[in-house]
Amino acid sequence: MPPVTEPGDECEANGVGNNSLEIQQEVDVNCNAQMVVSSFLGSEESTVVKIGSRANTKGVQEEDSLLENGSQSTESDDPNADACPEVDVSLKESSFSIGLQVLFPFLLAGFGTVAAGMVLDIVQHWKVFTEVTEVFILVPALLGLKGNLEMTLASRLSTAANIGQMETTKEKWSMITGNLALIQVQATVVGFLASMAAVIFGWIPDGHFLVDHAVLLCASSVSTAFIASMVLGLIMIGVIIGSKKLGINPDNVATPIAASLGDLVTLTLLSGISCGLYKEMKNNAYVNPIVCILFLALLPIWFVIARRNPATREVLSSGWEPVIIAMAISSVGGLILDKTVSNPNFAGMAVFTPVINGVGGNLVAVQASRISTYLHMMGPPGEETELIPRKFPSPCRTFFSSDVNSRSARVLFLFVIPGHLIFLYTISSMQGGHTTLTPIFMVFYMTAALLQVLVLLYIADWMVHWMWGRGMDPDNFSIPYLTALGDLLGTGLLALSFHILWLIGDRDTDVGD
Repeated sequence: MPPVTEPGDECEANGVGNNSLEIQQEVDVNCNAQMVVSSFLGSEESTVVKIGSRANTKGVQEEDSLLENGSQSTESDDPNADACPEVDVSLKESSFSIGLQVLFPFLLAGFGTVAAGMVLDIVQHWKVFTEVTEVFILVPALLGLKGNLEMTLASRLSTAANIGQMETTKEKWSMITGNLALIQVQATVVGFLASMAAVIFGWIPDGHFLVDHAVLLCASSVSTAFIASMVLGLIMIGVIIGSKKLGINPDNVATPIAASLGDLVTLTLLSGISCGLYKEMKNNAYVNPIVCILFLALLPIWFVIARRNPATREVLSSGWEPVIIAMAISSVGGLILDKTVSNPNFAGMAVFTPVINGVGGNLVAVQASRISTYLHMMGPPGEETELIPRKFPSPCRTFFSSDVNSRSARVLFLFVIPGHLIFLYTISSMQGGHTTLTPIFMVFYMTAALLQVLVLLYIADWMVHWMWGRGMDPDNFSIPYLTALGDLLGTGLLALSFHILWLIGDRDTDVGD
């Protein structure tokens, strides 16, 4: 049955006057589910959403929770309710509540990117990075796995936990095994394709490449992607289950923590593995091909496990497009990084690249996950609803309206400047990098960071709704694109800033040497 919209000109409930909007939606499916949604979009500081769901065919009542902090059960006022039991959940979240929940994971993720930047600043001088410069192309692509795989995994599991699909031990075990097998398949394939992209991008400017270097890139990329995804996947599962037990919204916590550990773990593994395999390449040429064959041979096993699970079977068959395209976008950012950092005049860019890319990716991933969870409460993807825009939203609607997603966009955008100031001060205090933090540098850096996040939040608002309106689950599709765009925008804007600073005479490349 199509949704029925009732005007709420004179709503007395909860003390809300003429600024309320009440939407009642009845959906007749096999389980006779009925949902009543009340969304108050006035000038109040908090947004209240009421969800009422009847028992499903198994006789199990599910209380769907979009946002935590303030969830409470009330009786339904639905006049069409019959003898079947019904549950109403009142949900609200203020700007302060959003900021408080995001703050700690955001800082944790930011310090993780600072640590990754410090690592990259050191390893850029290692022989494997100077002799096989294509390894730099792998950096954004493999660091982007946190968006392609781990953040997508966190978003999927956060939504599943919020809508009651991980309540029993059997449901949790099914979700865990299926999703771990899925990300291993994706990590191995993406790692292999990322190495091929690095070979191609390295060959195009020079017109030649070495077979030994190509095999080294393949072995390093595949093994790094496999190990990092397994470790981070297990951590994400623990974080989401723990968040639900502590009454914290996983959408606000899981994706930043995935990013905090993702950059550091992945970059450390890439540096260590590539360095070790580079040494073996000189002594035992057969080691690198064996490593490639070993990890590729495990693909069928992970594929069978993921295919047996209903929760991951669809993603296994249809979730490749965003992952592969996102990898290609990140590889373009890697090419920019390779050509910029390889120039001694711009060596200082290395320490800041993971930071600006990580902060932008973390913030937009939180926003995309929140919007996706909100839409899941409206019904299945593709369902007609007046709350889903059909074209590009206006910037005013994205950042200045009174709904909960606009409020969270404002909160996340306000994190940019204070967050980067903290992270830059940390880098400076540790004497990292090759650039003095002059006032003119800070102006250019902050401008690049603000512009990156502003564009990403706007694209996220449009992309998540656009995918939802076309029957695509944003949890599986949006975050890879958004984090890859964050890598490309961050690296490109940062490189542009360094070039402008060099042209106007702000040159300082020996800091930290």
